[in-house]
Amino acid sequence: MQPLAGIVVVAVEQAVAAPLCTRHLGDLGARVIKVENRRGGDFARDYDEAVHGMAAHFVWANRNKESLALDLKHPEGRAILARLLAGADVMVQNLAPGAAARLGLDATELRARHPRLITVDISGYGRGGPYALARAYDLLVQSEAGSCAITGTPEDPAKPGIPLADIGAGMYALTSVLTALYARERTGRGASVSVGLFDAVAEWMGFALNQARYGGFDVRPNGLSSPMVSPYGAYRTADGQTLVLGTTNDREWQRLAVHVLDRHDLAADPRYATNSDRVAHRAELDEAIAAWAAGVTLAEGRALAEKAGLGHARLNTPTEVVAHPQLAERNRWREADSPVGPVAVLLPPPECDDWDWRLDAVPALGEHSESILRELGHGPAELERLRAAGVFATPDRPAAP
Repeated sequence: MQPLAGIVVVAVEQAVAAPLCTRHLGDLGARVIKVENRRGGDFARDYDEAVHGMAAHFVWANRNKESLALDLKHPEGRAILARLLAGADVMVQNLAPGAAARLGLDATELRARHPRLITVDISGYGRGGPYALARAYDLLVQSEAGSCAITGTPEDPAKPGIPLADIGAGMYALTSVLTALYARERTGRGASVSVGLFDAVAEWMGFALNQARYGGFDVRPNGLSSPMVSPYGAYRTADGQTLVLGTTNDREWQRLAVHVLDRHDLAADPRYATNSDRVAHRAELDEAIAAWAAGVTLAEGRALAEKAGLGHARLNTPTEVVAHPQLAERNRWREADSPVGPVAVLLPPPECDDWDWRLDAVPALGEHSESILRELGHGPAELERLRAAGVFATPDRPAAP
């Protein structure tokens, strides 16, 4: 028995934030009906063709879903969506600003008709404010919220490689749905939730914003390191690898200096006594560690760090992470079906002995259109009429471009 078995989620979604939220709900057993534009569907389907012809983003965020390819600009398409919502527990949408209201997905109106419904609106900047109607993609939001300014280097700010704004908003939406479902068990009432990508990034910028507000300074990015701690960074080894070492307190610094670098002089130097001192002299310490790393292999460096009880890592590329032993030996890679055959997927991060994760297929566009409409009571003649009118599409009879 999966925890959310019996819960019905209707998702009018695209890209990453909402699809990632609803995919996790599906992983937990919820039935997720993904309502897509009948012409092309979720635009993330076309980002690339990396997974045997399917897009990497789409495969990542859309297993465990049924795809209904519907024309929501058509009155009968909106009527079908309304009937779906009448039987739903949760509605999640992340359409462009203003689009949801035009399609009859205003949270206040939906809750008035369906008091037990949980509505989740994911937007760029949340409710109200001067940016409420601004278009918001991950890079734009991360730039606006400051995370790009503390990534990279002062000369070359950078966007973090993963879509943190999208992922953050999706995860806050997920936890909000779970919380609202729990509250509904006690109150019998649903909830209306709004999550902004900007607010998710701003929350995660917490330490940097505190420093800006109370210290009056901006965090200076310093590449593959931490602006807050030193030594903490990446160092090239004699065999051309990159060793990442981290110290988080004075005791670890002493062990690094004495047992790894064999530099008792550094351990005794008062200029490096506290973390604040070491941050102020970061360049000197990085130079000393880089000189040491250049004389050892990656394996030798990691062995010394391990013996000294220090954190260490290898800088891996994504192709190297695919075969990472920590994933392989714990059987984290599984398979899910898809229109192009079985594809490898990772289990969700939580590990629980009390339920199995659901790992159903990634859907083709409109793959479940007919079955969902039949479930709503449409017979063969009505299905043909709706198809001819352009209300829905199926993989074998897609909408004209």
